[in-house]
Amino acid sequence: MKKITYIIIAIIFLTFINACAGYKPIYTTNLQFKIVDYSIKSNKKLGRQIYYKLYNLFKSNQNNAEAQSVTITIDTTKNKDATVKDSTGKILEYRIILNSDIIIKDYLTNDEVLNQNFSYSSMYKVQDLHSETIKLENKSIKDLINKTYQDLLIKMSHIIQTK
Repeated sequence: MKKITYIIIAIIFLTFINACAGYKPIYTTNLQFKIVDYSIKSNKKLGRQIYYKLYNLFKSNQNNAEAQSVTITIDTTKNKDATVKDSTGKILEYRIILNSDIIIKDYLTNDEVLNQNFSYSSMYKVQDLHSETIKLENKSIKDLINKTYQDLLIKMSHIIQTK
């Protein structure tokens, strides 16, 4: 009886593995750009995070002769404000605002391909341990950078479709 159970489980398991063999991602980008030059202004750490996400996406086009050469300027600022305080003045909640001005220009003609301002905010509560509060702040910043990157890709895809 145990052998039959093991055989049935093995068949079901192999069926599930075989069903996943034709996996294709739903959202794929075919952006034909290659980054020739870039500059980062204001908060260089946050700007570099956005740039490296773009660079990793576009580095597959480095040898593509049909890819449009572009220059990117990223100007990112972060504001952290206290939003909620208790009666003694102790801060209970913060809001982080991430502003990113991203300008993408054609390298050869210097024409603007994209000039967009992305502004997003996130709120988080102060934790009992300061290290936990810092972790929440870093997670909020990471989420805001990912949101900026995703919306930038959507804008760039829209630009390509309208050309």
